[in-house]
Amino acid sequence: MAENGAAEAPQQPQVQMKILGQFIRDLSFENVMAQKGVVGEVQPDVNVQVALDAKKRSVDDQYEVITKLTVESKNKGGEGTLFVLELEYVGIFNISGIPEDQLHPFLLIECPRMLFPFLRRIVSDVTRDGGFPPLNLDNIDFVAIYRNELARRQATSEAQAPVGQA
Repeated sequence: MAENGAAEAPQQPQVQMKILGQFIRDLSFENVMAQKGVVGEVQPDVNVQVALDAKKRSVDDQYEVITKLTVESKNKGGEGTLFVLELEYVGIFNISGIPEDQLHPFLLIECPRMLFPFLRRIVSDVTRDGGFPPLNLDNIDFVAIYRNELARRQATSEAQAPVGQA
């Protein structure tokens, strides 16, 4: 009890997150430029696409968070593809103390943010080892990706709703 005699407010559960493991589930790198050959000056134009997913595991408070990257580099001077990198990276997390209504954004924002430095390193190493200058990914705004996905899902559900029903 507090010294002034007032009752203490109940404490919120302590949020805890531990990375139990992380691994590459799938990795593909194709050096198209070496296979086809490119004539003239090469000016790479890199396009990065990110997809996120999360799944509850059978063990209490454990979640699998999947980050899928597709990196495609094309030559600005022409239509030729230089390389394509596809990476599926998984983190296994133990998470507790988060209210149920906040768990989904936590899984798809905070967990990928924790894994991102490892993803960046893999992309850099693979592009370098694949015959290109190492590609250092810019920071990814996982909040924006999460919001865009929510907006896309809402637009899809509104488009599929029956018209004229009360």
